[in-house]
Amino acid sequence: MNKKTLKILLSLFALNSITLYLYFSSHPDHFRHNFPKNHYITTGNRFSSSENHPNLHSSVVSQSKPWPILPSYLPWSQNPNVGWRSCEGYFGNGFTRKIDLLKTSPEIHRKFGENRDSGGGGGWFRCFFSETLQSSICEGGVIRMNPEKILMSKGGEKLEKVIGRGEEEELPIFENGAFEIEVNERTKIGKKLADENFLNKYLPEGEISKHTMRELIDSIRLVGANDFHCSEWIEEPSLLITRFEYANLFHTVTDWYSAYAASRVTGLPSRPHLVFVDGHCETQLEETWRALFSSLTYAKNFSGPVCFRHAILSPLGYETALFKGLSESIDCIGAPAHDLWQNPNDRKTARLSEFGEMIRAAFGFPVDRQNIPRTVTGPNVLFVRREDYLAHPRHGGKVQSRLSNEQEVFDSIKSWSLNHTECKLNVINGLFAHMSMKEQVRAIQDASVIVGAHGAGLTHIVSAAPKAIILEIISSEYRRPHFALIAQWKGLEYHPIDLEGSYADPPVVIDKLSSILRSLAC
Repeated sequence: MNKKTLKILLSLFALNSITLYLYFSSHPDHFRHNFPKNHYITTGNRFSSSENHPNLHSSVVSQSKPWPILPSYLPWSQNPNVGWRSCEGYFGNGFTRKIDLLKTSPEIHRKFGENRDSGGGGGWFRCFFSETLQSSICEGGVIRMNPEKILMSKGGEKLEKVIGRGEEEELPIFENGAFEIEVNERTKIGKKLADENFLNKYLPEGEISKHTMRELIDSIRLVGANDFHCSEWIEEPSLLITRFEYANLFHTVTDWYSAYAASRVTGLPSRPHLVFVDGHCETQLEETWRALFSSLTYAKNFSGPVCFRHAILSPLGYETALFKGLSESIDCIGAPAHDLWQNPNDRKTARLSEFGEMIRAAFGFPVDRQNIPRTVTGPNVLFVRREDYLAHPRHGGKVQSRLSNEQEVFDSIKSWSLNHTECKLNVINGLFAHMSMKEQVRAIQDASVIVGAHGAGLTHIVSAAPKAIILEIISSEYRRPHFALIAQWKGLEYHPIDLEGSYADPPVVIDKLSSILRSLAC
């Protein structure tokens, strides 16, 4: 081999080494996600990779997913001047009143101490209360969960294996001591964390018949270090969540939003892990839960007492603005985050757009497109369909029709689009019940116009592109404001077609759709 050839080989080797270094240094998650995806690093945990790597330290290797870069993101920092019933109060960080129930510096416990098998300096617990939403986001450290003291079904089963199971079996009942916090002060040992006055003031039941977050906190007891034993430690921040209408997309979106807001309000440096403190079976919607957050498990999947270095409790979905807006006036209008950064306005918000971008980014979709999404051949018109499917153990598999001639309307639009001469149209048959959650989000984000009868599937418009247009067909029995409000809060153009019954005249729908497309120069 001559010198010239040797120099070329050495140069190629050096170039390849530099390229590999730059790639892996810019993709640190490549190393993090070689561990089991459904569980996260603990000590003494059957789920932990420490069984195969006994010297692994969780402060060195993290399995938490980083927050994505979102164009509509605005800081969630504490601002005591957030106005009551302002848009930020409803949708952002209106949790301005901090209440310390157990005061030990949380910063100490967010770091990994030398003795990772105990709480060390004792636990802490605090809540942030929103006057606007009348709810709290709470967090604490050195908290033990005793699954045997939470009465409910195991959860996470395949739907076909639990057909007929009652809802009361799936919702948790917390016995005294279901959750415990380590304390060092002898005068506190054996006492409850929160009294009735605190619960009534900062976790009011309101219209909620079973307030599981309130009941969980009511179960918390304070114990001494000698009685604080854990079969496993969860070192990274974890969200403890109880779901109610877990198979319904609208109600699940309220839970997603509440979990996202709680993560931001508490300033988590990366996306938390999830623990479902309920006994619901597995659903299609868990695909999005897993995409949004770092991992997912069920409380009853733990075999013994499990301790959390940092646990967060998010409000129930019923306490979000998305749900409260159905019964009270929330006069907010969606606006670009850039505009609000320069000119803050209490009557405008970019929070719902931020949340929609979070969902799209969680599935790996781009979030920086500002124009109406178009394919090479023309705009997409997405028709969101309502289909029969088995939703949960007590469901008969039949969905209630909101549009009696839905197939006729879709076929008419499809036929009309083939002869539409102004531009090429792509009419998409949105059979969401037979699509993965990722495919559903992709269809929504790629749509220029989203058409559909009133139904939970339209809740996906939270992930729609900034200039998407919504056309909702509303039967006389379902004149509800769900999707008009979401469109308003996102700043989307919205058009309703109100029916006298449940039958839609196809020419009327096509005429309205044609008018919308003309506004798009199509």
